[in-house]
Amino acid sequence: MRATPKPSAPITREQRRQRIAELVRQRRIHSQFELVDLLGEVGMAVNQATLSRDLRAMGLLKGPSGYELPTEVQTDAADPSLALVHAVQTWLAGATAAENLVVLRTPVGGAQPLAIALDQARWKEILGTVAGDDTILVVTKSATEAKRVTKQLVDLKERRRR
Repeated sequence: MRATPKPSAPITREQRRQRIAELVRQRRIHSQFELVDLLGEVGMAVNQATLSRDLRAMGLLKGPSGYELPTEVQTDAADPSLALVHAVQTWLAGATAAENLVVLRTPVGGAQPLAIALDQARWKEILGTVAGDDTILVVTKSATEAKRVTKQLVDLKERRRR
């Protein structure tokens, strides 16, 4: 049974996302409906569609123990290039160029946050991305650009190891 939310004053998207992050850090949350109810209890009425967009934008992942925040997602959100470096170092497991395409492999659940970071970085070589659960297909204009994107991503991944 869903809780009736307390009347809520207008809140900003940033305030709502900050509260979502706090709730996810404080307890295990297993569904979006549970999170809608928890937000309602603190006076933040939100529908499931808005919550779903928030979770995607925040890079939240649903694991076996509930929703989890990727580390440092908030600090990188203001700078797309920093967010991309963080996402690549966190999620990229492998990159392979094939003609004008690049296939990126991630751990399960890592494709969405990495694809979002790539899209937000707006690299001129990338026409678009399609993300599944653990694989991203990156479309470029040419085989040369696919190789360049692959090398740049691998170099970003290797930056942490140096």
